[in-house]
Amino acid sequence: MRFIYLKIDSAARIALFAACALASPLLQAQAPVHRQAPVVKEGTTVKVSEHVYVIPDEKVPMVPNVGIIVGDKATLVVDPGMGLRSGQAVLREVQKVRKGMDIYIANTHFHSEHTTGDTAFPPDAKVIRAAAQQQDVEELAMQHVARFRGVSPAIAEVLQGITSYRAPTEIFESEKRLDLGGVQVRLMRLGPGHTRGDTVVYVEGDGVLFSGDLAMKQLFPAFATPQSSSRSWLTSLDQLDALKPRTVVGAHYPITDASIISEYRTLLNALQARVAELKREGKSSDESGELLRSEFRSKYPDWDQPLRIHSAATAIYRELP
Repeated sequence: MRFIYLKIDSAARIALFAACALASPLLQAQAPVHRQAPVVKEGTTVKVSEHVYVIPDEKVPMVPNVGIIVGDKATLVVDPGMGLRSGQAVLREVQKVRKGMDIYIANTHFHSEHTTGDTAFPPDAKVIRAAAQQQDVEELAMQHVARFRGVSPAIAEVLQGITSYRAPTEIFESEKRLDLGGVQVRLMRLGPGHTRGDTVVYVEGDGVLFSGDLAMKQLFPAFATPQSSSRSWLTSLDQLDALKPRTVVGAHYPITDASIISEYRTLLNALQARVAELKREGKSSDESGELLRSEFRSKYPDWDQPLRIHSAATAIYRELP
């Protein structure tokens, strides 16, 4: 994918990015595999620590790993999936394990498969959102819904009736602490990395980190918004490391441990170095992306969606002098 930079205002820049994203290698890579509706699978919830449950994505594209964090007073749901059907399935799973009456919802970023399931929850459920993520919602979210609807009829059906995103009950800048009743949770806005409003959720005591798309097992990173940056992504990884989590639940793919943070750091550092080298040699952004996609596919043969390397290299190319 080739990015063209013009002197345009912010609204036009966002529209241009949306058009590019529609043709992006990431979306192209996902489109052929959607023969089934990407709905969170009910009845598969697993307990990963004393207070934390996960509904695993089972590597189904456009389905997230859903978190359910249970305290004596309240329950926090992380990324309740795409559309009303996913949200309803998640809510039924929540009812099986919740203790207190209050429900909070947090999203790791604005993408449709992480946020539109919010609509299934009752009006008194409280959505807590980082200010930068809310900015992504206001500027990019419904464009993202429209793009996903265009991928396949199955996805269009799942997103039927989604005409807006649920408004936040509370907005925070960099960090919000929640007391769920015997369970302390930290919501932290990091980034921009995958998106401008990347938000992670850390369950203190249990040592469980919901890392969003900032660190995922055997899945290449996606630079998904105009603000995405390898430099701030690496800073975010340092902050995740400082938490010393025992368990890491990425936005997608299997539950793992803190080693994935180091693996992402190694990958991004290597990408930065190679893009800088190719740029010094006079290679274009597009040429660099093509070369590195093949190179990193060979270096990481067990990792999925190597087409994402093209967009990552393009984003890094822009950052370099």
